[in-house]
Amino acid sequence: MRAVTYSAYAADNSALVYGEVADPKLGPGQVMVRVLAAGVNPVDWKVMSGGLDGMMDVVFPVIPGWDVAGVVTALGPDTPEFAVGDEVMAYARKDTVHAGTFAEYVAVAATSVARKPAALDWAQAGGLPLAGLTALRSLDHLAVGVRDTLLVHGAAGGVGSIAVQLGRERGARVIGTASPRNHEYLRGLGAEPVAYGEGVIDRVRALAPDGVSAVADFVGGQLDTTLAVLAPGGRHISIADNTVDRQGGHWVWVRPDGARLAALADLADRGALTVEVSETFPLDRTADALTASRTGHTRGKIVVVT
Repeated sequence: MRAVTYSAYAADNSALVYGEVADPKLGPGQVMVRVLAAGVNPVDWKVMSGGLDGMMDVVFPVIPGWDVAGVVTALGPDTPEFAVGDEVMAYARKDTVHAGTFAEYVAVAATSVARKPAALDWAQAGGLPLAGLTALRSLDHLAVGVRDTLLVHGAAGGVGSIAVQLGRERGARVIGTASPRNHEYLRGLGAEPVAYGEGVIDRVRALAPDGVSAVADFVGGQLDTTLAVLAPGGRHISIADNTVDRQGGHWVWVRPDGARLAALADLADRGALTVEVSETFPLDRTADALTASRTGHTRGKIVVVT
């Protein structure tokens, strides 16, 4: 099959190679998925640079990518949950970094897989799993509900935009930081936008003089702002700052979870959740997709399509 690989860590895309590799093996309890779309996430290039080497074992050459949407082409032994031809999606992270989703085929544990929602096209479905499950786990940990005012750092990004929608679906008031060019987009999702950067604390306090009850940081480096606007007894999480645990917060690390992903698919089919796709790239331009992700200014998701 065709895939993108790298055989050594690199701080840029110089180690990426596009070409033929062996087809993945299919084990018990797994499904083989013909990849039609694979979301790009910052963790993809962070892993490629060696940023998680102290946390995860790596077997080179590595096929990067943890998101997938596609069609089931084969079933491993004892996999009754799915059938050949099913349209599915998954957060396909495995315990070892090796066989990812920037490829024509990927084998995924059935427990990580959910059926693709009809309301989303292939690119949207490919961009949902990691971002959607991260947002869902974050809001679950914060126990966001109708009495909350939720501040979302990075509200126009892939995770943040989904968190805004989930917060509004739970009845919370949502304030979101973003560049001014994305403010109208956030209003369309039901958030009250504020510009990030110098003066953000005052701008948030102007909207919530008594403080916010919950903060979700999807950017990193926001701890001072979070603590300055958090009401007494408030809760906060970050997916990008592992120091929050020392300040009464929680560092969120998302897990593959087919059942929770199916819940997100149901929200999409009920019209309560959508995925903004800013740009798509063909598989042989995965390096360009990763470069676009590195800018950190993307609205919604970047997706590789095959």
